[in-house]
Amino acid sequence: RIMHAMKEADDGHFNKVANIVGLTMQYHPHGDASIYSALVQLGQKELLIDTQGNWGNILTGDGAAAGRYIEARLSEFALDAVYNAKVTDWGLSYDGRKREPLTLPAKFPLLLTQGAEGIAVGLSCKILPHNFNEVCDAAIHYLRGEEFHLYPDFQTGGYIDVGHYNDGERGGSVRVRAKIEKLDNKTLVVKDVPYGKTTSTVIESILKAGERGKIKIRKVEDNTSATAEIIVSLQAGTSSDIAIDALYAFTDCEISIWPNCCVIKDQKPQFLTVSDVLRYSVDRTREILRQELQIQRGETMETLHNVSLEKIFIQERIYKDKEFENAKDQEKALKHIDKRLTPFKPQFFREITEDDLLRLLEIPMKRILKYNSDKADENIARLKDRVKEIDNNLSHLTQYTIKWYQGLKTKYGAKYPRRTVIREFDTIVASKVAEANQKLYINRADGFIGTSLKKDEFVCNCSDIDDIIIFYKDGKFKVIKVADKIYVGKNILYLNVFKKGDNRTIYNVLYQDGRGGTTFMKRFAITGITRDKEYDITQGKPGSKITWFTANPNGEAEVLRITLKPKFRLKILQFDVNLAELAIKGKQARGNIVTKNEVHRITLKEAGQSTLGDREVWFDQDILRINYEGHGTSLGLFGGDDRIVVIMRTGEFYTTSTEASNHYDEGILRIEKYIKDKVWTAVLDDADQGHPYVKRFTLEDNNKKQSFIGTNPESRLLLLSDEPCPRFEVKMGGGDAFREPFIIDAEEFIGVKTFKAKGRRVTNWAVDKITEVEPREPAPVEEQTTTVAPIEDEGDTPTAPADGISQDEVLDSFTGQQRIPFDED
Repeated sequence: RIMHAMKEADDGHFNKVANIVGLTMQYHPHGDASIYSALVQLGQKELLIDTQGNWGNILTGDGAAAGRYIEARLSEFALDAVYNAKVTDWGLSYDGRKREPLTLPAKFPLLLTQGAEGIAVGLSCKILPHNFNEVCDAAIHYLRGEEFHLYPDFQTGGYIDVGHYNDGERGGSVRVRAKIEKLDNKTLVVKDVPYGKTTSTVIESILKAGERGKIKIRKVEDNTSATAEIIVSLQAGTSSDIAIDALYAFTDCEISIWPNCCVIKDQKPQFLTVSDVLRYSVDRTREILRQELQIQRGETMETLHNVSLEKIFIQERIYKDKEFENAKDQEKALKHIDKRLTPFKPQFFREITEDDLLRLLEIPMKRILKYNSDKADENIARLKDRVKEIDNNLSHLTQYTIKWYQGLKTKYGAKYPRRTVIREFDTIVASKVAEANQKLYINRADGFIGTSLKKDEFVCNCSDIDDIIIFYKDGKFKVIKVADKIYVGKNILYLNVFKKGDNRTIYNVLYQDGRGGTTFMKRFAITGITRDKEYDITQGKPGSKITWFTANPNGEAEVLRITLKPKFRLKILQFDVNLAELAIKGKQARGNIVTKNEVHRITLKEAGQSTLGDREVWFDQDILRINYEGHGTSLGLFGGDDRIVVIMRTGEFYTTSTEASNHYDEGILRIEKYIKDKVWTAVLDDADQGHPYVKRFTLEDNNKKQSFIGTNPESRLLLLSDEPCPRFEVKMGGGDAFREPFIIDAEEFIGVKTFKAKGRRVTNWAVDKITEVEPREPAPVEEQTTTVAPIEDEGDTPTAPADGISQDEVLDSFTGQQRIPFDED
């Protein structure tokens, strides 16, 4: 009704919205507020209505100005695709005074492009908006019998994960994220708010997360204007990468949407897929185009009929016949004209009616005198060609419909680029990104732990959603949820925050199997267990106890000194155990035997190194994150201090750690292990000089973005190579196109300098193209031989005990005897 009222008032100029609301009330008597609200929503979708004035802001949630201050008119697309009175089904308005369209003959899937949302009794509908160009492409694929897929696209931009979209059917879901960028290490910028949210709701959710301690923020500023921009300043010491994950996990920067494609079809609500709606809409478009073509054919044939009659009437000079001139009345004149036309009747597609004859009588003499037979023949030929064209379109209706959609995309597609980036999201574990906003305490005497026991022993920092792992002296352990105060029992040996899936934290344990039993040793990781269920790392015999325990976050393994209790015939009372030689097994494994004798004490002889070695790091291009599970492209093996270098297509670079929480921007050209002395060769278009330059340089280890192509944003990186001796072919263009191409050997052309150096100009001639060719093999390095003087064998040299303690001294320590040193003489 709004669209019909706007069409009735359309004169190409803008009309006041208040006036449009008034016109619509002639067809919709349910109040001006609902009409105004619906009109504003239509205008904000930027498809059917051109707007002028303050129509609100979908990013901030600001409302539109009053109807008397804003204006609207139908868009060119609406006039092309929505209206045709000749194929419209009409009915009377509510008061019977006017006629209104029952439906408008839209020749485009507006329901999918604009989206729809609403509720009714026992029903709800949520159809997400889709991209204009992609809808056109999908329609064309369907008409050609090809497979197609449609995914949502939002005016607010952002990212979307469509892995579970399920073609928009009930039961599917999508995850939508805002775009978050790092301005620096202490400042984040939230852009492109999720669909259905505004900057106000997002800021409110960020502040609430900060109040709950989920993320440590200093302040939040809203700089939104034409685009969304929320500045989030972090507190000192807060990781910006973990803060980004926390924003996605605890705020409206990420939301889930559950589509429900419920439509009214055949007067009944039906649950369909987006593809079903598109097929129905395209079939409907084809039917409307068929009706329009048939109407055009009928109109063209009618015009051809009239033009042919007029030609015969004038060329045969029927109006000069004496019988016609002397006719006493109109009836006799019409009979004479009909008689004269009788020989020509077979060439007409229908019978000549009285109305046709009357039309001939009404031809003014002025037009008869100016009649041009050649122009008439041209007009008749053009009309016949038009009829053939229409007949051809009707016989190839599917191809004609394809051309219709192609024409719409060509004419309007540039206005509707995809704004929401389709991307696969990683799964953010909330407990891993939540800030440690609580302190965990333990009361060993009473067996309580919690965050409210502030007068008792401090254990560690944690968040209020963390799990806590507890080991007891008898070998039992369990995982519980952190709480203000909870009784867990006495004889606690160790407790800390438990990280699910952590296979790097290795527990080194020695335990006695039963009272006076064998001592075993084992190393194990705990990656996942049932919360609140008790487990046992011993074999469960009564009297079992843990005699040595360490938790090692990077798989370290120590060397232990085992001292046994002396007994008859026991000769060795001390020996060392290197836990690095012990394989890492499951938590339920029995372990290896240390000794069957009774152990007096266990001491640390030497702190060990990590036994896990370097880890292979992978980069997943779909989610722009690194991982250790083999997803994506391998970046190689990384040690604890190794770094990753990221080179962007813009010529910027930076280095990062190998933390899985790192975020990486789009537009990555190279990502790999950082090697300090690695030489890079770049060919760049220097915007300041207007010529291409070559430079060779090494990259600096710095987590801040730096550029090796200069500060001018117009400069472009043409080529980047890490070959030792790269070569480039330069082809001339413009006025120098006649010159022969030449090869540049980069190693000979320029030396290695800092990445800030300008480089060397390739040539002063106009360059058309520079390409990298087969590199030159580097010159072989001469091997230098060193003569090593032989060392004389001095025979066996006795070595002192590991720590200078003899067996006798060990025995004396048990009996409490004091040893008195004597001089040798």
